[in-house]
Amino acid sequence: MSETPHEEHSSPIKTPKQLITVVLLAFLVPIILIVMLSQLVTSGLKGNASNTASAQQTVAERLKPVGQLAVIDPNAPKVEKAGKEVVDAVCSACHGSGALGAPKIGDSAGWSKRIAGGYPHLIANAIKGVGQMPARGGNPDLTDDEIARAVAFMANQSGANFKEPELKKPAAGSGK
Repeated sequence: MSETPHEEHSSPIKTPKQLITVVLLAFLVPIILIVMLSQLVTSGLKGNASNTASAQQTVAERLKPVGQLAVIDPNAPKVEKAGKEVVDAVCSACHGSGALGAPKIGDSAGWSKRIAGGYPHLIANAIKGVGQMPARGGNPDLTDDEIARAVAFMANQSGANFKEPELKKPAAGSGK
């Protein structure tokens, strides 16, 4: 057994300048990392005026009520709605987004089979309800002609060429 001289553990820091450098870096590196992370996290919150306006519009659309209350005089003459009016008020809730399997307005592939079945068949389905769609789109006050106009409007946006029924003008002085 030969004895070797005992080596002391030595530090990689040999000079006071190296010690100061290591101490400064030990403080600065974590601080720089924290600042960089905070900038990364908060950078998505800043935006220009147009982004802010569009974000506010998006939020307003999400908060918009699904339905609206309309107070109608029962003695007032019934004013028939055009197809677009009915679609905007009733049908677009599902047919605008494709919710519950409804064919989206403008999606010719989704409407092609339905259009091939014929306009009278589409009207009958809309009046009676089909699948998850309630009868008359959930609005029992819609007339058959209003339903037919809405069906024609949506189908025509999706590749059909159906003729909407004419709008009937209320007779002057009529009770309904």
